[in-house]
Amino acid sequence: MRSQEADRFRDLLAAERRSADLYDGLAQAATGERREILTELATVERRHAAHWAKRLTELGEPVPEPASPGPRTRLLSWLARRFSINAVLPYLERAERADAGLYQDDPDATAAMAVDERSHARVLTQLRREPWHRGDRSGALRAAVFGVNDGLVSNTSLVMGFAGSGAGATVILFAGLAGLLAGALSMAAGEYISMRSQREAYEREIALEARELRDDPEAEAEELALIYRAKGLDRDEAERVAATIMKDRDAALDTMAREELGLDPDELGSPISAAASSLVSFALGAVVVVLPYLFASGTAALVAAVSFAGLALFAVGAMIGVLNGRGALRAGVRQLLVGGGAALVVFTVGHARYL
Repeated sequence: MRSQEADRFRDLLAAERRSADLYDGLAQAATGERREILTELATVERRHAAHWAKRLTELGEPVPEPASPGPRTRLLSWLARRFSINAVLPYLERAERADAGLYQDDPDATAAMAVDERSHARVLTQLRREPWHRGDRSGALRAAVFGVNDGLVSNTSLVMGFAGSGAGATVILFAGLAGLLAGALSMAAGEYISMRSQREAYEREIALEARELRDDPEAEAEELALIYRAKGLDRDEAERVAATIMKDRDAALDTMAREELGLDPDELGSPISAAASSLVSFALGAVVVVLPYLFASGTAALVAAVSFAGLALFAVGAMIGVLNGRGALRAGVRQLLVGGGAALVVFTVGHARYL
């Protein structure tokens, strides 16, 4: 029993340290209030870790040295820096919700620890739902994930269809390259048009708000005061804050865009960035099954193409699973079965025509 208890304390200690490292990593990618909140969450997790370290000491067990941040922590921190903190908040929120009752009935945890764990998910939900913290409008991360999946599945299916038909290696190679180029350019064009239209719609909303501020600043001041009253300020304080903000036209427009429209004027999304991300990610996924036909032909090329595609499908699925806080193995196998099943269907159709 003592050994089992010590193992449990060590597992909880390691989990709390990993959470603290993750919050620290995300805080480095955030600014202002969000950085402060994430840093505070890291401090809470370290306090929990210290509790489990103390329990180990009370058992007479050595306290393990802190480990370096794991792959999930490094990946999420990198995504937050590269794209936006908003890109990873949904994944983190789901993980915290799953752990909300972790210490609810644990006799070795304190009551405060149980309260802390339940509150973490609520704090992250509030961060994500604040108007100026809404989703990743750059679309780059979304485009990258869907681009790799689409490129991998669609081009693998295309190449397998030609391979099943008995076509020569040269025909299969050029079919794969044509599928890569056509798909990548189509994805990029679609993403550019979509993001461009979205950005123009946001810019129009901000322009309309600027016109309202110019034509009727009193009404806008009243509206801003109502917003702050809805957030919990009393009437006098809300009106004082609104009046202070309205003295600066640029600050007033920025505030109204964030508070009333839920838009961040500095992050309306880049159509070029989203298109480029979509093009590159689709191409990366699509090229996997083409590579073997650059260097081989016949059965050897087919076996290599199937192997490469299978490994890539599993890897992409596992990465998505890690981001979602789910099991990497299960997510990887699911992606392999879905993508592999699609390729098998097309291969069968091509082979039937060949026969």
